[in-house]
Amino acid sequence: MTHAAGLLDIALSIALVTLALGQIMSMVRLMIGPTTGDRILALDTMVINALGLVVVLGIQQGVKVYFEVTLLIAMLGFVSTVALARFILRGDIIE
Repeated sequence: MTHAAGLLDIALSIALVTLALGQIMSMVRLMIGPTTGDRILALDTMVINALGLVVVLGIQQGVKVYFEVTLLIAMLGFVSTVALARFILRGDIIE
Protein backbone atom coordinates (compact mmCIF):
# COMPACT_ATOMS: atom_id res chain seq x y z
CA MET A 1 0.00 0.00 0.00
CA THR A 2 1.35 3.37 -0.96
CA HIS A 3 1.27 6.45 1.21
CA ALA A 4 -1.41 8.10 -0.95
CA ALA A 5 -3.65 5.03 -0.76
CA GLY A 6 -3.31 5.00 3.03
CA LEU A 7 -4.28 8.66 3.23
CA LEU A 8 -7.28 8.04 0.97
CA ASP A 9 -8.46 5.19 3.21
CA ILE A 10 -8.17 7.42 6.28
CA ALA A 11 -10.01 10.28 4.56
CA LEU A 12 -12.80 7.97 3.42
CA SER A 13 -13.16 6.51 6.90
CA ILE A 14 -13.38 9.99 8.41
CA ALA A 15 -15.95 10.96 5.77
CA LEU A 16 -18.07 7.87 6.54
CA VAL A 17 -18.03 8.57 10.27
CA THR A 18 -18.87 12.25 9.75
CA LEU A 19 -21.74 11.50 7.37
CA ALA A 20 -23.10 8.80 9.68
CA LEU A 21 -22.99 11.23 12.60
CA GLY A 22 -24.81 13.84 10.50
CA GLN A 23 -27.41 11.23 9.58
CA ILE A 24 -28.00 10.38 13.25
CA MET A 25 -28.29 14.06 14.17
CA SER A 26 -30.81 14.58 11.35
CA MET A 27 -32.84 11.61 12.59
CA VAL A 28 -32.97 13.18 16.04
CA ARG A 29 -34.14 16.50 14.56
CA LEU A 30 -36.75 14.60 12.52
CA MET A 31 -38.13 13.01 15.68
CA ILE A 32 -38.12 15.99 18.04
CA GLY A 33 -39.15 18.67 15.54
CA PRO A 34 -40.53 20.94 17.00
CA THR A 35 -42.10 22.41 13.86
CA THR A 36 -43.10 20.80 10.60
CA GLY A 37 -40.53 22.90 8.74
CA ASP A 38 -37.78 21.48 10.94
CA ARG A 39 -38.94 17.97 10.10
CA ILE A 40 -38.99 18.65 6.35
CA LEU A 41 -35.48 20.13 6.47
CA ALA A 42 -34.27 17.17 8.54
CA LEU A 43 -35.70 14.76 5.98
CA ASP A 44 -34.02 16.63 3.15
CA THR A 45 -30.73 16.64 5.07
CA MET A 46 -31.05 12.89 5.58
CA VAL A 47 -31.38 12.44 1.80
CA ILE A 48 -28.23 14.51 1.24
CA ASN A 49 -26.34 12.54 3.90
CA ALA A 50 -27.49 9.28 2.31
CA LEU A 51 -26.15 10.52 -1.02
CA GLY A 52 -22.82 11.27 0.58
CA LEU A 53 -22.68 7.87 2.26
CA VAL A 54 -23.38 6.03 -0.98
CA VAL A 55 -20.80 8.08 -2.90
CA VAL A 56 -18.12 7.48 -0.27
CA LEU A 57 -18.91 3.76 -0.23
CA GLY A 58 -18.67 3.71 -4.02
CA ILE A 59 -15.26 5.36 -3.92
CA GLN A 60 -14.08 3.10 -1.11
CA GLN A 61 -15.20 -0.13 -2.77
CA GLY A 62 -14.49 0.97 -6.35
CA VAL A 63 -17.95 -0.01 -7.59
CA LYS A 64 -19.37 2.30 -10.26
CA VAL A 65 -23.00 1.24 -9.84
CA TYR A 66 -23.17 3.19 -6.56
CA PHE A 67 -22.97 6.43 -8.53
CA GLU A 68 -26.05 5.46 -10.52
CA VAL A 69 -27.80 4.67 -7.25
CA THR A 70 -27.00 8.18 -6.01
CA LEU A 71 -28.80 9.66 -9.03
CA LEU A 72 -31.90 7.64 -8.18
CA ILE A 73 -31.74 8.63 -4.51
CA ALA A 74 -31.32 12.30 -5.47
CA MET A 75 -34.34 12.24 -7.78
CA LEU A 76 -36.53 10.43 -5.25
CA GLY A 77 -35.37 12.71 -2.46
CA PHE A 78 -36.18 15.85 -4.42
CA VAL A 79 -39.61 14.62 -5.47
CA SER A 80 -40.48 13.43 -1.95
CA THR A 81 -39.43 16.73 -0.37
CA VAL A 82 -41.50 18.74 -2.85
CA ALA A 83 -44.49 16.42 -2.44
CA LEU A 84 -44.33 16.59 1.35
CA ALA A 85 -44.04 20.39 1.34
CA ARG A 86 -47.00 20.72 -1.05
CA PHE A 87 -49.05 18.33 1.05
CA ILE A 88 -48.37 20.33 4.20
CA LEU A 89 -49.05 23.68 2.53
CA ARG A 90 -52.11 22.76 0.46
CA GLY A 91 -53.43 19.51 1.86
CA ASP A 92 -53.01 17.68 -1.43
CA ILE A 93 -50.17 16.87 -3.80
CA ILE A 94 -51.81 16.90 -7.22
CA GLU A 95 -54.54 19.37 -8.09
